[in-house]
Amino acid sequence: MEWISGHFVAIVGGAVAGSEAAYRLSQRGIYSVVFEQNALPYGKIEDGLPMWHVKLRNSEESKIDEKLTQPRVFFVPRVRLGRELDFHDLVHNWGFSAVLLANGAWRDRSLPIPGIDAYLGNGLVYQNPLIHWFNHKHEPNHNEAGFEAHDNVLVVGGGLASLDVVKVLMLETVMTALQRHGIAADLLTLEHETISKFLQSHNLTLDALGLQGCMLVYRRRMIDMPLAEMPQDAMPERAQIVHRGREKILHNFQAKYLFRFMELSAPVDKIVENGRLVGLKLARTEMKDGRPAILPGTEFEYRSPMVVSSIGSIPEVIPSIPMDGELYKIRSPETGQFEAFEHVFGLGNVVTGRGNIKASFDHGRQVAYLLMEDFLAWREEDYQELLRRGGTIAGQRAENIADILATKKLLSVEQIEKIHQRLQRLQQQVGYDGDYRKWIERHKPVRYEDLIGWKPKHG
Repeated sequence: MEWISGHFVAIVGGAVAGSEAAYRLSQRGIYSVVFEQNALPYGKIEDGLPMWHVKLRNSEESKIDEKLTQPRVFFVPRVRLGRELDFHDLVHNWGFSAVLLANGAWRDRSLPIPGIDAYLGNGLVYQNPLIHWFNHKHEPNHNEAGFEAHDNVLVVGGGLASLDVVKVLMLETVMTALQRHGIAADLLTLEHETISKFLQSHNLTLDALGLQGCMLVYRRRMIDMPLAEMPQDAMPERAQIVHRGREKILHNFQAKYLFRFMELSAPVDKIVENGRLVGLKLARTEMKDGRPAILPGTEFEYRSPMVVSSIGSIPEVIPSIPMDGELYKIRSPETGQFEAFEHVFGLGNVVTGRGNIKASFDHGRQVAYLLMEDFLAWREEDYQELLRRGGTIAGQRAENIADILATKKLLSVEQIEKIHQRLQRLQQQVGYDGDYRKWIERHKPVRYEDLIGWKPKHG
């Protein structure tokens, strides 16, 4: 390859934000390398987007492939910040013009009950590993610890991602119960037809299958769920319309997938028997000044074979990166520039945190995983729109960063060659020969729809 003097940017994480940044920088004539912790650069699209979104997953992953095969874009799989990549070394010793962190939010926010995490895998499950298991458990070489989707699971959440969790649990438990009754069913057909219609077609009910359904508990009101967007400074009449819309959406979703819902209730303690978590103590809440407040003396027990926490995801703590609470500390919301480093920038949920989609979008703070987290779980067009928004905002940030680099001294050809030589050594260590398309084809997992020969009946 014939090098020219210019800039070389390190991007940690592929997926929506990282690939879009690499693409935009390439269009500006800037070299970049995407360091990806997994074999595939698809992030939450592969491991967080439930696997029934077959067409959307394939479409979005194809877009990422196209962006990561642009001129001046390099790829290094199976290297993780804090493991094969040292943050201090990456920032200070590699010689990059800038470092962009697009590594998302893979760490579940802890359920706020003292000592609860001691029961992880022993009655307690978090959202991210549950969805990852659901997406990959059918693969022949899948060797992670599995989950058993029990009936009457207690799900703590209320955000939009928790609706994916309850849907997964209902699909799993109903499919297992149908098999016990000698009825063949698969997850994609159940999801596509909806559980209620499938059962009706077989003259069955949830009760006839011996199931109660999982329970989603939410500390706020049903009308507070982010299922329909509330305009800023909405007048009372408009707010009532949004509230009614939210109720209708949730009721329709319950009617399709048959889970239960409990509002204005929050976990306050754990229930442990014989060293295992067997439920939670809950308390009733009321809304005060827009926030839920515990009502004293209203505690009650809810026993369940498994508790799933779905209360949000946050970035992993990385040594040397200053934190601002649960997020990385940044100086500029427009570029994601870090407080402690002039040439380190964040993309996506590593700096934004969760929030209302439109409000955050309007302020230029909403990208990548945040948008994957806050969507309507049952409408394909919502996923598509939010992914589009994520790419747009990540791209604009990349453009802003490119503008900043335009004012900086260019790297010499020798400096660029030195960086490339080092990343080549890293590629060799992980067995990547530089042929992106071949690598992707070799490492794509077996798809569930291919195993069962599934084709949608409509569309």
